[in-house]
Amino acid sequence: MNLVSKMGKVLNIKDEELREYFENGFQSMGMNYYPPCPQSEKVVGLTTHSDQFVLTILLEINEVEGLQIKKDEKWIPVTPFPNAFVVNIGVVLEIVTNGTYRSIEHNLIVNSIQGRLSIGTVYLIIYDGEMYPTSNLVSENNPLLFKRVTVEEYFRNLCARKLRGKSPLDALRIEHVQD
Repeated sequence: MNLVSKMGKVLNIKDEELREYFENGFQSMGMNYYPPCPQSEKVVGLTTHSDQFVLTILLEINEVEGLQIKKDEKWIPVTPFPNAFVVNIGVVLEIVTNGTYRSIEHNLIVNSIQGRLSIGTVYLIIYDGEMYPTSNLVSENNPLLFKRVTVEEYFRNLCARKLRGKSPLDALRIEHVQD
């Protein structure tokens, strides 16, 4: 909650509003191992996606490259640094900030020589709540970008889709007609 609170402060989001979204959320942790593959060009370690949570904090244990982010329609490798965390903005935070903080599309490729090991933790919003952009980030000059949705409905729709790019986020976008 502390990291999210500091991010909200930069955007002038009231602490009470952030607490309403995130205070009773929960954290989950996982470990990922991607074994070496002699024909690494023929497999995908993890398909292109954006994390569907608030934040993901990742520690790359053995500093083996594999994580890539999409920037300007190109894949850029993320160089692991010793004892450093990778922090990914998730789709939920993109919705709450009305697109000010953008979730990052990323994937993982496997290494042909070395296995890759990482530990990640994700922060999740309270399950029985709702997701929608905060009021101070919506104005005439910055229109509402995402529909209001219950967290339950969001995850139900997420589980019904393939893990591909930002498709769950795209399903919640509001189309604005230009004059």
